[in-house]
Amino acid sequence: MAAIAPARLAALTRMRCEIFQTAYNPTSVRTGAKYLRARLRGPSMIQYYPDELSVARFNRMGGDFKIQDWDEYQRLSDVEEKKRRGKGAPKKAKSPAESRRQSRKR
Repeated sequence: MAAIAPARLAALTRMRCEIFQTAYNPTSVRTGAKYLRARLRGPSMIQYYPDELSVARFNRMGGDFKIQDWDEYQRLSDVEEKKRRGKGAPKKAKSPAESRRQSRKR
């Protein structure tokens, strides 16, 4: 019984990969194909965890009943206090002439 030549076996493997549309990897290099073929986990996780109902989302739902969002109220008061102390965000430039970046370029 004669042994089959390695070149013929490699050609057979290459043809099999073409026919069945699999990756031809004769050197067994890691390709990550296992992870690329795997089912995505994101949609299942989104279905598992329920939607969180926040105060802002409740107020946007419509209706006459509104809830005071104390966290947002506190944030806005902190921003106002920072502005009064001069620590707030800088004003946006209305034109390129007012831009700080333009004045630096010379």
